[in-house]
Amino acid sequence: YRQATTSLAIAREISLDQALLNYLEALTARAYLSVYAPQERLGGLFRKFFLQGAPQAMRRSWLFIAIGFLCMGLGVLVGYMLFLENPGWYHVFMPAELAGGRGPSSTADELRRVIYEENPSASGLGALATTLFSHNTRIAIFIFGLGVFLCAPAILLTFYNGLVLGAFYALHTERGLGIDLGGWLSIHGVTEISAICIACGGGLQLGAAVLFPGDKTRSQSLHHAGRDATKLALVAAIMLIAAALLEGFGRQLVQHTATRYALGWGIGLCWLAWFGLGGKARL
Repeated sequence: YRQATTSLAIAREISLDQALLNYLEALTARAYLSVYAPQERLGGLFRKFFLQGAPQAMRRSWLFIAIGFLCMGLGVLVGYMLFLENPGWYHVFMPAELAGGRGPSSTADELRRVIYEENPSASGLGALATTLFSHNTRIAIFIFGLGVFLCAPAILLTFYNGLVLGAFYALHTERGLGIDLGGWLSIHGVTEISAICIACGGGLQLGAAVLFPGDKTRSQSLHHAGRDATKLALVAAIMLIAAALLEGFGRQLVQHTATRYALGWGIGLCWLAWFGLGGKARL
């Protein structure tokens, strides 16, 4: 590779014929790829990402992810308390397309019929999963992308999603359906909410690199932080795909509350095992 680049430099200086220059440029490009390009196949790169890169990046970024969960939790608490104080807050927080006609005027029987669908139709589940995946992905992209702007937009958007969830849960708790809704949400919410918080953690990591570059320039700090932040965004995307499938199919097909809790939190433990144990050196 060094010989090829040296020959190319000499050829450019003494203005040899164009055919020779083209040949040396092509030779240099092939040599560069042989020396510096990844030597693994696509399958090997995927295996390395799932077995090492992703879980190691999650562990290195635990503080930013914890902040994301904290923002979501505070939003849930505030939304819950505000609804109990004044149910009118529900319409302030909850978008109409997500409410699905449910609100403070809904009766307990109406809410229960949504949670326990008597004859869930499988025909529309694919379209529902696609819609939910699009919505959840849009939220995660906004949270991750806006984090670079000094962290504040990602924090506020994650907090707002917590407000929506808290008001929604308070509505059902007031009707005596808190446990039932918990199972209805657990089957997909454990994965979905975790994905949003992980995306928030990746955005905060980028924002912190801009705010606190340390000894590096801001561009260097952002480039360094982007390595792990990008892996967090990919993990969040994978989890959102899983959450969309669970929400579009599993939630309608599984009607027993205890089974919903077991399935949702069992999958959550699988994610946690991957993040905690993946990529660790074997003794």
